[in-house]
Amino acid sequence: MKVMIVTDAWSPQVNGVVRTLRTTRRELEAMGHAVDILSPQEFRTLPCPTYPDIRLSILAGAAVRRRIRDYAPDALHIATEGPLGLAARRHALRTGMPFTTAYHTRFPEYVRARTGIPLAWTYRFLRWFHAPARAVMAPTPTVKADLEAFGFDNVVLWTRGVDLDVFRMQPSHRLDTARPIFLYVGRVAVEKNVEAFLELDLPGSKWVVGDGPALAGLRARFPDAHYLGVLQQPELAEVYAAADVFVFPSRTDTFGLVLLEAMACGLPVAAYPVTGPLDVLGDSAAGAMRDDLREACLAALDIDRGTARAHAEQFSWRAATEQFVAHLHPVAAPEAAPAAA
Repeated sequence: MKVMIVTDAWSPQVNGVVRTLRTTRRELEAMGHAVDILSPQEFRTLPCPTYPDIRLSILAGAAVRRRIRDYAPDALHIATEGPLGLAARRHALRTGMPFTTAYHTRFPEYVRARTGIPLAWTYRFLRWFHAPARAVMAPTPTVKADLEAFGFDNVVLWTRGVDLDVFRMQPSHRLDTARPIFLYVGRVAVEKNVEAFLELDLPGSKWVVGDGPALAGLRARFPDAHYLGVLQQPELAEVYAAADVFVFPSRTDTFGLVLLEAMACGLPVAAYPVTGPLDVLGDSAAGAMRDDLREACLAALDIDRGTARAHAEQFSWRAATEQFVAHLHPVAAPEAAPAAA
């Protein structure tokens, strides 16, 4: 099957959406499917207001229509609600082409945190965007239920996985500061709530891995913490393996791929009991969830690393991609012309 994925999030961005789509493409191709990614790399872009690392494609409508027509996909998946997603949606509706969409991030909550725009306004736009989709793919049962409560139809589950060969238990001395070592990995942005981690009174030392618009301000406010930039996966796995607790302070993530990566490296998780950790950790003993994040961090110190690894082994990218394929809605082939009399 020829699959086209339209996304406004792609390299060089480093985030869960990009990682999910890149890994899904790899798994689809391993399953024998052909995959074409339509991304901002093909277009002129402008920096997104308040988040310049994200590039928004401009004047892309005609090129998007041409790309979809030329590739003639058997299935069209629109991964994001940005300019490219809007252009692909518009073309699909005009031509009667069925398509699926995905809900990757709590976009309304992020917009409110950055601009103050009410949640209801942004959810109204998202309902409009996703309404014509044959399936709206959500990463967890909790997010699926939340979308349905906001009036979304045709919501289905598309979970996530982790590369258990890259993210593994191993000896590591990449972090050589005082024990215990508490680690955050991810985008450093207001919606990630990283300051809630850095404000905690904890023994040992704190590390932040990642980049984003809030990084400079946090470095200035919390100079005693240690900071690393964006790392490639093998290096990141060594960092996870060198830490004692993975701290996930976000209250707005829909899933949190970094949770799986950390646990695959044997790193217990400390988090708030909110969407993302609730679905990924469930009732396992691989992490500690508390309304008091400091209590969760200290409780996670007592969790065996093997327990964290065993829980991560339940998540595979192949199973997640099989879900994705099952939800695709193939374009109907044109009917053959009647045979001559």
